[in-house]
Amino acid sequence: MQKSALKADRYMKALKLRVNGRVHRLSIDDPEMPLLYALRDELKLDNPRFGCGLAQCGACTVLQDGQPIRSCVTPTSSIGTAEITTITGLGTPEKPHPLQAAFADLQVMQCGYCVNGWMMTAAALVKEKPRATLAEIREAFEGIKCRCGTHMSIIRAVASVTGAA
Repeated sequence: MQKSALKADRYMKALKLRVNGRVHRLSIDDPEMPLLYALRDELKLDNPRFGCGLAQCGACTVLQDGQPIRSCVTPTSSIGTAEITTITGLGTPEKPHPLQAAFADLQVMQCGYCVNGWMMTAAALVKEKPRATLAEIREAFEGIKCRCGTHMSIIRAVASVTGAA
C-alpha cells in the first residue's frame, strides 16, 4: 500500500460542522485541512474567499462562536462543536444584519473580495461593543487588507452602526 493511502486510511474522520445554523456531515482525510477548504470545496459556499493563505489579509475570515478567525489556517478538525458563521449567515436579503445594510446603503465595497474580513470582524466588534468608538473600530481592523482602497468607507459604515463620530 502506498504511503499516501495509508495516511488517508489512518486519518479519515467523519466530522459534524455547524455552519450558519445548519449541521453538515463531512468526511476529511487530513486533520490539518483548513476550514476554508471545507467551507468552499465540501459545502460549496462562495464565501469566505482564499486570499493569501497565510492569515494576513482577512479574505477568509469567519466567526467561530462569535469570534473572527482566519479559516485559511484553522484546521477543520479543531472546530469541534463550535458554530461557524459566514457572511451569508449574518442576515438575509429580506432582513440584513445592520452592518450589511450599512455597507449596502453607503455603497462601501468596490470589488468585494475582502468583504469577509471587514464584515465578520465588524460583526464581532459590534456584538461585543455595540457603541465602539472610531479608535476601537480602527484597532479591530488591524491586519485586514483591501486593495481597492475603501478603508475609510468601511470605517464610516461601521461607525454609522455603532454611533461613533
